[in-house]
Amino acid sequence: MKKLIALAALALLSPFTAADETCMSPYMAKIVGQEDFVYVWTLGVEGIGDEQDKLVTIAVNPNRDDYGEIVSSLSVGGRNEAHHSGFTDDRRYLWASGLDTNKIFIFDVHTDPAKPVLHKTISDFVAKSGGVVGPHTSYALPGRMLITGLSNEADHGGTTGMVEYTNAGDYIKTYWMPKDGALNGAVKSGKYADGYGYDVRALPRRNIFMTSSFTGWNNYMMNLGAMMSSPEAMANFGNTVVVWDLHTKKPKKILDVPGAPLEIRCAWGSQNNYCFTTTALTSEIWLIYEADNDWHAKKVADIADASKIPLPVDISITADDSKLWVNTWNDGMTRLFDISNPNAPSLVSEYSIGEQVNMVSQSWDGQRLYYTSSLLANWDKTESTGKDLQYFKIYTYDGKALEHQLTIDFLAEKLGYPHQMRFGAYSLYGLKAPQTSRKFAGLE
Repeated sequence: MKKLIALAALALLSPFTAADETCMSPYMAKIVGQEDFVYVWTLGVEGIGDEQDKLVTIAVNPNRDDYGEIVSSLSVGGRNEAHHSGFTDDRRYLWASGLDTNKIFIFDVHTDPAKPVLHKTISDFVAKSGGVVGPHTSYALPGRMLITGLSNEADHGGTTGMVEYTNAGDYIKTYWMPKDGALNGAVKSGKYADGYGYDVRALPRRNIFMTSSFTGWNNYMMNLGAMMSSPEAMANFGNTVVVWDLHTKKPKKILDVPGAPLEIRCAWGSQNNYCFTTTALTSEIWLIYEADNDWHAKKVADIADASKIPLPVDISITADDSKLWVNTWNDGMTRLFDISNPNAPSLVSEYSIGEQVNMVSQSWDGQRLYYTSSLLANWDKTESTGKDLQYFKIYTYDGKALEHQLTIDFLAEKLGYPHQMRFGAYSLYGLKAPQTSRKFAGLE
């Protein structure tokens, strides 16, 4: 059923600082140890398998006999442009959304972590929010979920907002991104106030959270070639990071970060008052930092030659704030930067992962990295040259070299295009793992 490529025994590694998925909300309990599963939110593709979006569960504990197996695949009906997902603060439910249909699927991952079930579907996101389109980041707050949007119902452009829900999926409030003519109390510190949105991350001890910016439905649902050849489309990308008051959820300051800043990753150290983002169009690393009781943004490094359109996508900061993994989708590369001096990141190493690469997640113990390939259905490459086009991969990193351990070809398995990953384990919910996991999964 599952044919794995290049499966190898995991090598013993030197100890790492105990980690967690370092993109997680600080309101979630810190997890250490060995994850049992990776949940992959996967795009349905016409002509591939059942053509539906699905949550694919992969067993990743090397000490169990189902290591590398697909133990569950749950289709949700139709193609919604599956994109990002996030846990509630208690990690019992996984919220996964579609950028096109605006549906949010809430999965129960705690009753049986090997076989998530669809608990609830939110289908009135646009109506309840007052016109927000493109639910993107699902970010845990205490008893709440904060959902960033990418677009709006009026013109399907980049102006958008954030939407707050209870963990049960009940709408609370919409917060529109500040823009020219509607700053909502924010200070415009530079040239831009575009009202665009993308990611969100919080620093509770500084009473702030920050949002980044991307582009609207008109662009992200367009063919990539057509979009890049259109000057009008290319002019409609965000150029801002907004700093918000965490308690009041009011915007405080709009920072210029030109070039479509995407993922935000904040330092974890108690005295490290800064975060990083990367710009998709200009291939740069930017530092968002506090100084003199105020927040600022500055470019601190180039990632790759922007003229070759590497297109930086996902990033992952190490738990000790010393390194930053940066993926570039178009050239299929992952790069490791030393950020021990956050003002001057330096390139340590770079590796080819596949023909394209999007998401990267570090394991709970910091000893493994997981990669997936898909960016957007209309942007993904369709022709393979044999370097792996749509995949899930596991690597180990011992501080010196990234070593490939496992590949699952999502096209060969007729699953679709794999996008974002989240981790699960029996132990999270006080459950005892089945003695023989292959029997548990119904494979024997």
